[in-house]
Amino acid sequence: MADAPNSPGPSPRPYGRPLSPHLQIYRWPITMAASITHRVTGVALAAGTLFLAWWLIAAASGPEAYALFARLAGNLFGEIVLFGFLWSISFHLLNGIRHLAWDAGYGFKVPTAKLTAALVYAGSLILAIAVFAVGIMVRRGLGT
Repeated sequence: MADAPNSPGPSPRPYGRPLSPHLQIYRWPITMAASITHRVTGVALAAGTLFLAWWLIAAASGPEAYALFARLAGNLFGEIVLFGFLWSISFHLLNGIRHLAWDAGYGFKVPTAKLTAALVYAGSLILAIAVFAVGIMVRRGLGT
């Protein structure tokens, strides 16, 4: 292969560029994972809004429509979806607060960014579990 332009010497790769690291050996920084998760939870919240609308429409449509929704939302799969929605809200909220701090000029140093990303993950999980537990207690009558 001929030398690529601006290349220091012969290279078996086109243009002398390195190959991309494979996903099994590449380690995602927590800040990148938090950024991607923030986008994914935004999409999940948009999809979850459809379920919220279904719940409101079912409640307004009468007992039969609401019974169908309650039966589907009350089983194990429905509760997993509800917990996922709660976690998405929690993560998106806490990471949004992190972004507001960035907008104010705080938290840009790498150690601080890594710490706040880890805190967002931990805090969102704790918040989602707490809200879900309160919801279960209220539903079972243990909150009174």
